[in-house]
Amino acid sequence: MSTEQGPLPRRVLVLNSGSSSVKYQLLDMTDGSRLAVGLVERIGEAASRLVHTPLTGGSGERRERSGRIGDHRQALEAVAAELAEDGLGLDSPELAAIGHRVVHGGRRFTRPTVVDDAVLAEIERLVPVAPLHNPANLMGIRTARELRPDLPQVAVFDTTFHTTMPEYAARYAIDRETADAHRVRRYGFHGTSHGYVTRKTAELLERPPRELNLITLHLGNGASAAAVRGGVCVDTSMGLTPLEGLMMGTRSGDIDPAVVFHLKRVAGMETDETDALLNQRSGLLGICGDNDMREITRRMDEGDEDARLAFDMYVHRLKKYIGAYAAVLGRLDAVVFTAGVGENAAAVRQAAVDGLEGFGMAVDPELNAVRSGTSRLISPGSSRVAVAVVPTDEEMEIAEQTYALVGPETRPAPEGADSPARPPG
Repeated sequence: MSTEQGPLPRRVLVLNSGSSSVKYQLLDMTDGSRLAVGLVERIGEAASRLVHTPLTGGSGERRERSGRIGDHRQALEAVAAELAEDGLGLDSPELAAIGHRVVHGGRRFTRPTVVDDAVLAEIERLVPVAPLHNPANLMGIRTARELRPDLPQVAVFDTTFHTTMPEYAARYAIDRETADAHRVRRYGFHGTSHGYVTRKTAELLERPPRELNLITLHLGNGASAAAVRGGVCVDTSMGLTPLEGLMMGTRSGDIDPAVVFHLKRVAGMETDETDALLNQRSGLLGICGDNDMREITRRMDEGDEDARLAFDMYVHRLKKYIGAYAAVLGRLDAVVFTAGVGENAAAVRQAAVDGLEGFGMAVDPELNAVRSGTSRLISPGSSRVAVAVVPTDEEMEIAEQTYALVGPETRPAPEGADSPARPPG
């Protein structure tokens, strides 16, 4: 009788399901290589589009499909068909698990979690605090479970990295009974990015994370800051929702909450209208009409005063958080820039650190001007505090956390054991 075994399941499919889109990557966890990447967009519309790029064999030849994709099930079926065309189908015995990005895990989920019916119910219970994100994440998980009911599905939460915040940092100063009854507290987001960048910064500095105090700045269209002491988050700028904190592409960031009451009284603005204003028509876009930092810096260089105002406001907010988190941490080892703006906008990095020499921070203009996809220091060697650019990789972080939980070297946790023993919140 043959004792030959098939290949070990070492692949992870990462899904990021939005309300009308699915982004995906298939990774080989043997070496961390990407086998395929893609995007399904405009789900439910007549002009749906799937863009798929296989990365095996070095071809990287992109394929596009157009035509109506009615729902998330059809979207994932289309993704499965594209993967199968490359010999990477969802029925492959080499697929170990599907890892799902879930935006909000509340207080209960403090680590990646194998999905079962109870976990799905808890994610759904959190919809009121993440109405734009959790419903779409749930659609992706449910669809994947239908297509591969035998395969572990793992939820990796944006909020997990921030569950280490002490109560005095996580709570708002409002009536405790009201806050507890309605789960009003600071949760934080971009956690997979902040966690990944924390580890990579430690590697760059050749020191263990437990020895480092960092300020990590995830600057994309959405933006957040985190104060990280000894590898764990002790404060972060986003709060109950991703609206709080830094000025962003289309979000206001911090405002006086009475602005909402004022707009209701003087302009008659209802809740949904104010929500749209603060989330979709504010930030950089609201100030200068652009939310692309490349365009803003181009306009600013040409003397555009609106672009200059938007840039200066953005940098001012960054400096305030850097200074505040330096005070929170007490000792600071590095400030780390990541995500689209953080990795590519040299002018933002320079301006954010200018004037902070008294805090031990400086940027070397030549090092800062270098464009690179690798982790690097941009501070002079004499600086007391390192300033670094560390490219984020949220899909890799999700894949690694998924594989660590259910890969062939581990076993799925018993039902319920993957959720921590703390009360739901």
